[in-house]
Amino acid sequence: MATRKKQNFLQKFLTDSREFPVLAALAAGLYPVFFYFTNNYTLINTWGHVGYFTLFFLLVPIIGFWLAHKLSKRFVPLKWQKYLLPFLNVFVFLFLLKVCIYAGLQKKMTLGIFVIAALFSYFLYRHLKKVMVLQLLLAIVATFTLVPTVISQLNYSKEWMEQPDAIEEAIFTKRPNVYFIQPDGYANFSEIDKGYYNIDNSEFELYLLSNGFKNYPNFRSNYPSTLSSNSATFVMKHHYFNRGVSFSEAVNARNVIISNNAVLNIFKQNEYKTHFIAEMPYLLLNRPEIGYDYTNFNYKDISYIGTGLGVRQDIHEPLTKALQTDQEKPKFFFIEIFNPGHIHGRKADSKGVEGERDLWEESLKNANGMLTKTIDIILDKDPEALVMIMADHGGFVGMEYTNQIYSKTQDRDLIYSIFTSQLSIHWPNNDVPKFDSQLKTPVNLFRYLFSYLTDNENYLNYLQEDESFVIINEGAPKGVYSYIDSEGTIVFKKI
Repeated sequence: MATRKKQNFLQKFLTDSREFPVLAALAAGLYPVFFYFTNNYTLINTWGHVGYFTLFFLLVPIIGFWLAHKLSKRFVPLKWQKYLLPFLNVFVFLFLLKVCIYAGLQKKMTLGIFVIAALFSYFLYRHLKKVMVLQLLLAIVATFTLVPTVISQLNYSKEWMEQPDAIEEAIFTKRPNVYFIQPDGYANFSEIDKGYYNIDNSEFELYLLSNGFKNYPNFRSNYPSTLSSNSATFVMKHHYFNRGVSFSEAVNARNVIISNNAVLNIFKQNEYKTHFIAEMPYLLLNRPEIGYDYTNFNYKDISYIGTGLGVRQDIHEPLTKALQTDQEKPKFFFIEIFNPGHIHGRKADSKGVEGERDLWEESLKNANGMLTKTIDIILDKDPEALVMIMADHGGFVGMEYTNQIYSKTQDRDLIYSIFTSQLSIHWPNNDVPKFDSQLKTPVNLFRYLFSYLTDNENYLNYLQEDESFVIINEGAPKGVYSYIDSEGTIVFKKI
């Protein structure tokens, strides 16, 4: 009986001669909202984003459809009125989906959507209600995907962030300015001249040595992406992707990195002024509470929809300005540079293994130029600075596209291409700690740093394992695996 009632209701709706402008608008906007939230939840998990999408994807179309429908009855010739709602529904539906996927205007694509909507409204306007039913069904199906994502967020636990000792109460005996410079995807000098990279980068390597830096060969990341790597680095503990399903994400990673973490808290406790300076607002995209005293971005300049990887901002002007203010107080800088980066993420965008390698090599030149200028500015004004250059992960050179990471491999050079990470440190007055030779991975970097700044090696009793982890979907049971053990050996061990 229940099934029969539903069928009767559906048939009644499809055969009803009335027009439903509000429902047509709701159907056009609802699925794009759920689609975007499902696929980008870590970027938009704020009430501000909920309000933005509710306003522009639902309320604005509802008001627009209703007004257009009312006005058409007065100002549009009768024979053209029947085409209005079909056109608006299809155009808005496809346009909002395009915005969700590409986060921009794309004039040619918008024109194509306009043509499709016009053709539909002219030839298939009688089928509008069937399209609306399909759109609403898509929205219902999308909720089944979105709900588990929301539940995992609500069940998120911060237990993994708790420290096993009293390191968050550390008191520095040395108080140099600390600069943590992160060039995205910069491969270690020990890997870059061999394997799939096979690039001569000796000129920049010599530049660092001539400026008092010590390079650390064989250093590698624990995780293969900016978010997963940095969240572990700033907490000084492993999260194992928080049981996630995407190698590029970790639950609440942006909030951890930008808002509240052990590293940031320790610097603040020691009365450091903290600065986050980046070329692009990738880490600010979900608008986390800013835990730093200063950042070169304002949220009013950051779109609610996007990747955070658009137009680059100059980092040298805010860096120079920050160096000239509050000179009596020590400073901590987290400086994010987006070169050389990694190869393309999707197969459709890939230029092939060799083509991607060539693009990465060209980007490496840009990275070296940016790093050189940044270092020159710092050492000119702050010659006794503690400067750490540490990449978040490797460049994935040797793969066609980064999403191939989900397929199991035991190719040593390919795995190291993912995780290899450059580490170079300018120790103040060349005062290199005796334990620095043990530096292997980012998760322990700041424990070593704080041991140095406090003259307390007891903090090294609680180091994390120097393993590198990945999420695998193909070639083995789905899950999180250790790819490289603490000794640097290739393994394949499920966590």
